Amino acid sequence: MKKNMLKLGAFLMFAPVFLTSCASIFGKSSYPVSINTNPNGANLSITDKKGKEVYKGQSPATVTLKSGAGFFSKAEYQVKISANGYSEQIIPVTYKLNGWYFGNLLIGGFLGMLIVDPATGAMWKLDTPPISVTLNKPTASIEPTLQILDVNTVSADVKSRMVKIN
Repeated sequence: MKKNMLKLGAFLMFAPVFLTSCASIFGKSSYPVSINTNPNGANLSITDKKGKEVYKGQSPATVTLKSGAGFFSKAEYQVKISANGYSEQIIPVTYKLNGWYFGNLLIGGFLGMLIVDPATGAMWKLDTPPISVTLNKPTASIEPTLQILDVNTVSADVKSRMVKIN
């Protein structure tokens, strides 16, 4: 009976080591992304790589985004920033391979390397720094204008293209 209890106790102590993985232990599977804009109050829309909107709001904001997008697939996001009277900007949010993922070779084993970290997304870490954007006014566009001219002051070329209105 005591032998079974010792075995059970040993199993419970070491099971977390063998059933988890390095990147899952030392890393995380979602990261906060800070977004600041000038002017404040700009509209924010974040879409994932499938085009699904995962966040809609206004700046400043801190949004927690998942690092994985499926088994062995890293997440990618597009942050669209817009405000009335300003040019729209789109900023990508990217992830890269987490160095702790290779710790599975020493600690987590192949279970962590082939199943746990790829399934949880912990094998990826945020590669994008905090987003700070100053929106620009759009470049000056040519607005249509109305000019009233005397027919006697225009060139012959312009007179040939005139249309008489009744």
